[in-house]
Amino acid sequence: MDAALSVLTWVEAALGALALGLALLTRPWRMLDGPLLTPTLAVLALLPWFWLLPQQLPQGLQVQLSGAVLVLLMLGWPLTVPVLALVAVLVWVLGDAAWPAVLTQWVWMGLVPATLALGIGALLRRWLPPNLFIYTLGRAFLGTAVAVFMAGALFEVVHHLLHGNTLREALVARWLIAWSDAFLTGLLAAVFVAFAPQWLATWSDARYLEPPKPKA
Repeated sequence: MDAALSVLTWVEAALGALALGLALLTRPWRMLDGPLLTPTLAVLALLPWFWLLPQQLPQGLQVQLSGAVLVLLMLGWPLTVPVLALVAVLVWVLGDAAWPAVLTQWVWMGLVPATLALGIGALLRRWLPPNLFIYTLGRAFLGTAVAVFMAGALFEVVHHLLHGNTLREALVARWLIAWSDAFLTGLLAAVFVAFAPQWLATWSDARYLEPPKPKA
């Protein structure tokens, strides 16, 4: 079991390094020279405390709010990856968990749902019309539920035998927490669309609010 966990840790480290390298190639820090600085600082101030909650819960099956999809909607994928890495560093510094546990949290609660949500958003943009409700209900609410549950389910399939949890119970827990994440993300995304659309890198007034131009 220890050997298998060690291999998984190295695989997670490789995935994290790959994602971070791809994100940094785009020089995402350039996006901070504008309105995205405020939500970035808010994420760094608030999200670590949500990620620290599992350390305060009893041992056993632990679930948490991810928040990664909301961060993706606000910052875009290239900036989300290093920001979530900084969140993980803060969790490691402020908490009691060893670095392999924090690495696992960063990959499965941060990178994987954010990347899945990026793909879901691309599919919605490709196949559905540009509409306010497609963004808030489709991408922010339902898209979050799907991305967070898929990431959690994949994590449980990989890890449940190593940690001794029953897969069925774990998937039920992941399903429930995914909808909690979806409710929070959908609510805040709708609020930001109404009052602070400049805090959403994935939002565009021209795309979602202006009527389509008639074809010549």
